[in-house]
Amino acid sequence: MKILMLSSTFPYPPTRGGTQVRTFNLLKYLSQRHHITLVTQRESDVTDSEIADLRNCVDSLVVFERPPDGGKTAGLVEKIQRLGTFLLKGTPPSVLNRYSVEMQQWVDNFIEAGKCDVITCEHSVNEIYIRPHFQKYIKTLVNVHSSVYGTCLNQLATGTSENQFRDKINLPLLRHYEKSYCAKFSNIVVTTEEDKQQLQQFNSNAGIAVIPNGVDLVTFPNRPSDPGGHRIIFIGAMDNLANIDSVCFFSNEVLPEIQKKYPDTTFDIVGSRPVPEVLALKEKPGINVVGRVPSMAEYLHKSTICVVPMRTGFGIKNKTLEAMAAGIPIVGSDRGLEGLAVDAQTTPLRALRANRPAEYIAAISQLFEQPELRFQLSVNARQLVETEFTWEIAGQHYEQICQGEF
Repeated sequence: MKILMLSSTFPYPPTRGGTQVRTFNLLKYLSQRHHITLVTQRESDVTDSEIADLRNCVDSLVVFERPPDGGKTAGLVEKIQRLGTFLLKGTPPSVLNRYSVEMQQWVDNFIEAGKCDVITCEHSVNEIYIRPHFQKYIKTLVNVHSSVYGTCLNQLATGTSENQFRDKINLPLLRHYEKSYCAKFSNIVVTTEEDKQQLQQFNSNAGIAVIPNGVDLVTFPNRPSDPGGHRIIFIGAMDNLANIDSVCFFSNEVLPEIQKKYPDTTFDIVGSRPVPEVLALKEKPGINVVGRVPSMAEYLHKSTICVVPMRTGFGIKNKTLEAMAAGIPIVGSDRGLEGLAVDAQTTPLRALRANRPAEYIAAISQLFEQPELRFQLSVNARQLVETEFTWEIAGQHYEQICQGEF
């Protein structure tokens, strides 16, 4: 097949965040047997060598400069204007901020010239480049990493919204937006059953497939031994709102109580682009804000426990799967363990679940004191990833959908 993949997020190296990891590994698999043209945008921190490396992974790479994002620096008048545009046009500012007229023209010309069989949007933010009439000529597919409506609804329900007033206004608009863009696609791919149920309300005619994330088992090998001790780790891009909320919640409401019982407990926050709110946490006893590292697996292997205290955000979490692959016992929330069978009566115990501070304290204490339980979780979690959550498996399913075998 000739596949055109759209990703306004530059998907290399596949360690920048969940969107990049999923996009890169799927295109890597598809490129083994198909002709891939990838159209993407260059972030300010993308280097020439990274562009060269990504070019070697596809048949054709087309890179546009990312438009200046006025969203982060907008004043009150600009924000009101953006909300007005959302009301009139139905497209969220987060999508419009990344929209490139030059990229749109390139896509239009490519489709009109009949140069591809399939066009995929890697993340729903790229749906803006798909004209409604495209699906008359070619297969159109959107890879929805998480429902924007569902995410906003969840943030309001859990009190983790960055701006509740804004999000209450946005919620019905996001519902209308998601329903509208879903109609443009012949196939929709999601990461969890929860998102599938959400999007089926919007486009019951489209084929909606669940393809979970995967793990590169070479990059995340099983740990050779249990280091013991009282070392806790969190991994993830630290400019992501859900991750920021997670580490702040854990650092403020859970860790101090753990340290009362185990005074030598440390908490490593490992991930790129830590924002000032996260950097400030290193002033607290035992907290290390590490930032971006060459090997996430190396830091995981040194840790006693990995926590995934997500309170918002939909979809299977790469961070959870990567820790499982590395053999690190996990204590996670419902959101952090979403889409994974880890503690049902009919499945082996693969992680401990916690949502409230007292539950985290109990679960972490249990793991600190029971090496045999750490071993049990480590073995069972690694086995789950090996059998159900590799990028090879995800890539095979994605290929089948592109080929119309869904």
